[in-house]
Amino acid sequence: MGILAAVLSIVLVALVAGFIIWIVGKLGLGIEVSGFGAAFIAAFVIAIVGGLITWLLGLLNITIAGGWLGAIINLIISAIVLLISGSFVPGLKVKGFTGALVAAIAIGVVTWLLSWVVGLLGIA
Repeated sequence: MGILAAVLSIVLVALVAGFIIWIVGKLGLGIEVSGFGAAFIAAFVIAIVGGLITWLLGLLNITIAGGWLGAIINLIISAIVLLISGSFVPGLKVKGFTGALVAAIAIGVVTWLLSWVVGLLGIA
């Protein structure tokens, strides 16, 4: 994969993630987003913070298991990432850890639904 393809892929994923964050914010599920621009920036910041947390866990030789335990751990990490991101992303407000956890679940469900629909349509 070339550099241009990688950059386009990252931008596309950030656009989709920003759209999902914007939807969850509009539904009032634990986060408030001032607009799509803030949701797009939040998607980038969340990806960076999540990547750093995963990298740090890897340095400590901590791996995330699969199955239900892995899903629960990933939800908790996602909630923590949302909580951290909400403190320095302009236009993103997270309503405490419970709000972050609800938003992480909602983002996960919307992402899964979009992936399922895309799969049904044979797009990806």
